[in-house]
Amino acid sequence: MPNAIIMEHTGGPEVLRWGEHDPGKPESGEVLLRHEAIGLNFIDVYHRTGLYPLPSLPAIPGMEGAGVVEAVGEDVTEFASGDRVAYAGVPPGAYAQIRKIPAHRLVALPERISFQQAAAMMLQGMTARYLLHGCYKVQKGDWILVHAAAGGVGTIACQWAKYLGATVIGTVGTAAKAELARSHGCDHPINYNEENFVARVNEITRGRGVDVVYDSIGQATFMNSLDCLRPLGMMVSFGQASGPIPPVDIAVLAAKGSLFLTRPSLMAYTERREDLLAHARDLFEVVDNGTVKIEVRQTYALRDAAKAHRDLENRKTTGSTIFTPE
Repeated sequence: MPNAIIMEHTGGPEVLRWGEHDPGKPESGEVLLRHEAIGLNFIDVYHRTGLYPLPSLPAIPGMEGAGVVEAVGEDVTEFASGDRVAYAGVPPGAYAQIRKIPAHRLVALPERISFQQAAAMMLQGMTARYLLHGCYKVQKGDWILVHAAAGGVGTIACQWAKYLGATVIGTVGTAAKAELARSHGCDHPINYNEENFVARVNEITRGRGVDVVYDSIGQATFMNSLDCLRPLGMMVSFGQASGPIPPVDIAVLAAKGSLFLTRPSLMAYTERREDLLAHARDLFEVVDNGTVKIEVRQTYALRDAAKAHRDLENRKTTGSTIFTPE
């Protein structure tokens, strides 16, 4: 019988238990998928801790994977047994050797992109796509600030934004991460442990401020991020790795220059089938033409998911991380 990581309840990494799991046969509209690679993302930590509650428990976490179709249910016409596919987003359940998933959440995976690349880029890459094209349309001449610039979304967003003609400022926690960010399109890495990032952004932009801030850190950076924006700038808060953001009096947006604030999610931006396909198409295009390079920087066996979560939370990882379903 195949295995999966099963959560009986929320908590620390220790709640991620490796055990047998039979997904059963695909029902109408479903695909039975055998994973070749599975992605690790910070939303998995939010699900594990209960910050973002899963629909029910016990549950199998995980939001991203790539593999081969084993079987299809009734009414599935877009995919067939043997097809290479990838996905990112709801429903959760990626931490499994074999899983069922609604066919409409899958995209065909081009032969030129490996399973490992796909599992490392689908969620983070499509997130970068909606950040740069949906929340705020980045154009030539824009100044942007990307927090966690050496992370999975950060390294992709920096490369993509640079291609679009933006000047990219990014925050990181170490000198090594600064070099990694720089090698992935970040023009001005800022080590927040050595410099005040608000003062440094002000210096780099000569007092202008940035057009948009992309903030996945949350509690530790939110208010200071507002001080980095030009008047009428856009604050995009798309994560909270440092903890939940306390309640905010929206009058502060007026006081700091009539700022815009959005809290987006990949699920909303790709809910419609046509939007999902557009996000995947654009991502495949920039990877295929070399604009965005996808590097798997850490690989864990799926049975070691607890260790991977600890490393992610302790900021020991950079770029993209995948699991092998062994």
